[in-house]
Amino acid sequence: MADLRNNFVGIKSPNPFWLASAPPTDKAYNVERAFKAGWGGVVWKTLGEEGPPVVNVNGPRYGAIWGADRRLLGLNNIELITDRDLYTNLREMKQVKMNWPDRALIASIMVPCEENAWKAILPLVEETGADGIELNFGCPHGMSERGMGSAVGQVPEYIEMVVRWCKQYTRMPVITKLTPNITDIRKPARAAKNGGTDAVSLINTINSITSVNLDTFSPEPSIDGKGSHGGYCGPAVKPIALNMVAEIARDPETYGLPISGIGGVTTWRDAAEFLVLGAGNVQVCTAAMTYGFKIVQEMITGLSSWMDAKGHRGLDDICGRAVPNVSDWQYLNLNYVAKARIDQDACIKCGRCHIACEDTSHQAITQYVNGVRHFEVMEDECVGCNLCVNVCPVQDCITMVGLEPGTLDERTGKVVEANYANWTTHPNNPMARQAAE
Repeated sequence: MADLRNNFVGIKSPNPFWLASAPPTDKAYNVERAFKAGWGGVVWKTLGEEGPPVVNVNGPRYGAIWGADRRLLGLNNIELITDRDLYTNLREMKQVKMNWPDRALIASIMVPCEENAWKAILPLVEETGADGIELNFGCPHGMSERGMGSAVGQVPEYIEMVVRWCKQYTRMPVITKLTPNITDIRKPARAAKNGGTDAVSLINTINSITSVNLDTFSPEPSIDGKGSHGGYCGPAVKPIALNMVAEIARDPETYGLPISGIGGVTTWRDAAEFLVLGAGNVQVCTAAMTYGFKIVQEMITGLSSWMDAKGHRGLDDICGRAVPNVSDWQYLNLNYVAKARIDQDACIKCGRCHIACEDTSHQAITQYVNGVRHFEVMEDECVGCNLCVNVCPVQDCITMVGLEPGTLDERTGKVVEANYANWTTHPNNPMARQAAE
């Protein structure tokens, strides 16, 4: 059976599934129940500095985007960091760590961007026995207006500065949580590494308004007729998170920097995709809020079964395996040619492939053949875009098949070449011509 034990920057846990800093990790009661369900670790909901706790709204805190079957695809929240007293949280963290010494317990922290504020809170957290800290540089609402959260995460110089303070004043491993609300995720990751961070975690939530009530003309969630931007998470953000994780994993300046992957992890497959793109473990929030803590059991079983089936003995066998296959567009093989194929036995004659291809693509799929409703790819028109594959409601009814070298591409009238060629050397590339000249 595959070994799912995780060692992330020296922080050990029985599996790579951690609960992210969020409502599910706001108190000992929740965390204890999560550990009983099987979670390998938790990042405690973000702690603030000593003094009066933050004040949350007393009304709706979440907005949502649903699929056609009412399945939750995206969640927007306007909740702030913990509104419980700092010392109450610290006492509970200490007791939980004593009760569950084999589980990872990370303290998420957000205090003003002042050296004394970080210097004051770090010893208090360290005394709990926590395994590490996560610097919350991602929250896009409420706290960012106060100069914290993403207000820090969007300024690489601030990130490097705060990380240096933390490395100076604590023995605990430092994980820097990055905001996705930035143009180039590599810059804050580089800054965190330059500051000495032990790892980064990403993504935090995306700045968003999920919907507007067209009766009251107020963004949702609505508080007394007014709404605000919030943080977007859930399955809908996974593609953005995967790309950002991969960008850091393959950047020469951050290559090898440990990454905790966050963003829409709902199934074991989601987790596996983060791991093979360079993450050392994953953090989960929305899935637990939607389906409950026991969803981790399906994640553990699914990941272990897949690894067994593929012959992967442990997490080291899969972490980062896909990173070498992530490329910039200009290096993709332009001599590779693929065509769509429709399995006539599986086809239900719905016509969605024809409509998509006819109206928005390349007019490469028939609707009738000899007066009979029949959907078939015309290879002399097919460019291999695979739009038909994505709109077809029957899995594996339409597949993409690569043409073998030496085969005639009926669309171009050219023979498929075996050699690799990309845009950097293509004769249509003006830069390639300039270089040749």
